[in-house]
Amino acid sequence: MRKTIPNGIIGMVHLKALPGSPEYCGDLDQVERFAVADANALLAGGVDAIMVENFGDVPFQKEVEAVTVSAMTRIIRTIVQLSPVPVGVNVLRNDPLSALAIAVATEASFIRVNVHIGAMITDQGLIEGRAAETLRLRDSLDSDVAILADVGVKHATPFDDEWSLEQEAKDAWNRGLADALIVSGTGTGSPTRKEDLERIQHVVPDANLIVGSGIRHETVSDFSMASALIVGTAFKRDGRVENEVEVNRVRELCSLEHGSKIVKCLRAQTKHSFLVTVDNFRILTHGTRQIVGSSFASPGFGDNQCFQCII
Repeated sequence: MRKTIPNGIIGMVHLKALPGSPEYCGDLDQVERFAVADANALLAGGVDAIMVENFGDVPFQKEVEAVTVSAMTRIIRTIVQLSPVPVGVNVLRNDPLSALAIAVATEASFIRVNVHIGAMITDQGLIEGRAAETLRLRDSLDSDVAILADVGVKHATPFDDEWSLEQEAKDAWNRGLADALIVSGTGTGSPTRKEDLERIQHVVPDANLIVGSGIRHETVSDFSMASALIVGTAFKRDGRVENEVEVNRVRELCSLEHGSKIVKCLRAQTKHSFLVTVDNFRILTHGTRQIVGSSFASPGFGDNQCFQCII
């Protein structure tokens, strides 16, 4: 049975270098403060979920050491406790067993796995998928943590000359039993190709698809077929991944994405024409009074007749 995945906007918390990595500043309290500040900015801006990863631990190891697991567990537990939305874990470069252990210990909701099945050539060398181990560990822990698996992962090249995006997607979904498939561009912040999502949707129409990189204000509406959008760089000051999260950038993009969802929901439930604008969390519909929250009136319905739209 597939596990519940996050929907909507997943905001990234990119951790500064952790103990044991070359760029570590020597102050874990400071690293945690930066992470919590970014998480709070994401929440204030309206994200639907948060994902935390050890982004600052370059150069990455294939599998991390115990000190990394300990530091991430401490910080992620803090974020889970303050967050009303689901929190996820990504342990770079590709350590799904540690990610799952952290998620279970901290009560996080999902993990991202960069190489779930097959093999990819990366700057860490050859990385092989560990789907069998990951699924068996999750089962042994009786856990509902969802597995979001990359296909055609960024910063990597396929090991097999006959590799295809479609085949990896089918294998990750049908044989790797991933709960969602992540489709990305070639690197951090690089745009995801809409055509790639369409190709995957064609061969695994039941799969939950997530956009993994390169989301901008002007591209949000391009990915209506996706269950979720992972956003990191676009939320940072000046659009630079190493900077802090700016709440206004989060709010602007989340308003666009939530507005798009509202329009699709309304269109699915009424044939009448309407206008919808989003101003923070208030919805104004043409020809009706102001409706606040997740209950919306539509032209053609009486003043007291509303229907529910989950955003």
